[in-house]
Amino acid sequence: MLSIGIDIGGTKIAGGVVDGSGAITRALRVDTPESPRDIEVAVAAMIRELRSDSAIRAVGVAAAGFMNRERTIMRFSPNIAWRDEPLRDRIAELAGVPIVLENDADAAGWAEYRFGAGRGRGSVAMITLGTGVGGAIITDGELSRGGLGIGGELGHARLIPNGLPCGCGRSGCLEQYASGHALRRIAGEIAESEASGIGAALAARRGADGQIPGAAIADLVRVDDPGALEAVHRVAVSLGEACGSFAAILDPEIFVIGGGVSMLGERLLGPVREAFRSALPAANHRTLAEFAIAELTNDAGVIGVADLARRADNRDGE
Repeated sequence: MLSIGIDIGGTKIAGGVVDGSGAITRALRVDTPESPRDIEVAVAAMIRELRSDSAIRAVGVAAAGFMNRERTIMRFSPNIAWRDEPLRDRIAELAGVPIVLENDADAAGWAEYRFGAGRGRGSVAMITLGTGVGGAIITDGELSRGGLGIGGELGHARLIPNGLPCGCGRSGCLEQYASGHALRRIAGEIAESEASGIGAALAARRGADGQIPGAAIADLVRVDDPGALEAVHRVAVSLGEACGSFAAILDPEIFVIGGGVSMLGERLLGPVREAFRSALPAANHRTLAEFAIAELTNDAGVIGVADLARRADNRDGE
């Protein structure tokens, strides 16, 4: 059975028709409009276009933000001005078809559990390292949304008391120490303080705005630049220490790491594993969780929410 998945991002809206094996058979992409109302119109138009080829009933939409447990209302979105918005029903009305609404990190985690790096496991924790840090928890084959619908926000677990301010309104969140934004900030700090030492190459990659692009940091990591490697190491230690705490509560079989920073591969995962072991309670007396890089990359949100919509439609038809 084919289903449709739409992933609303801060800069683009990606959509696709997805088959039962998790393969995308048709894909569309448009720039994300600035206005929340225009975004909803663009999503509805994409759904209508993707449905034009065949009679597809199951449609899922993924978006970043805090949702109610029933997945009908977007309580708060950090990048789009949705506040207590009946987003599911608004898009469904515009598109003329029922939809399933899901948090984007939860959708990506579900995709990795079903078709990617977490397939075959019963318990998976996914952490996405993008502009911020997202999380998804699958336990005994079920996506955990929490009692009030906002479970799995691993990026907003407090890592450093009285630490850096976070967009969520608190301070010291993991997101401020292990995201793509954090990596760029740390690289800039190394470039500033070590411009004549290990930060020289980083300092030379500053743009006109004074910032160091993520792609430039990745390029330097690939050639073993010491400043870039130090920046990655600091991010990895923060992530590994946080995962030690997460494992004490969730005890997943595997942590799947996605998002743009995950493209650093083993350069990231090596120090993550070391920090994880040092932070894990009774590490020498338990089986350690595995760590793996996500396999579905930018398609995970589309694939995951399409599969969740298909499952919901099958349950409704029983």
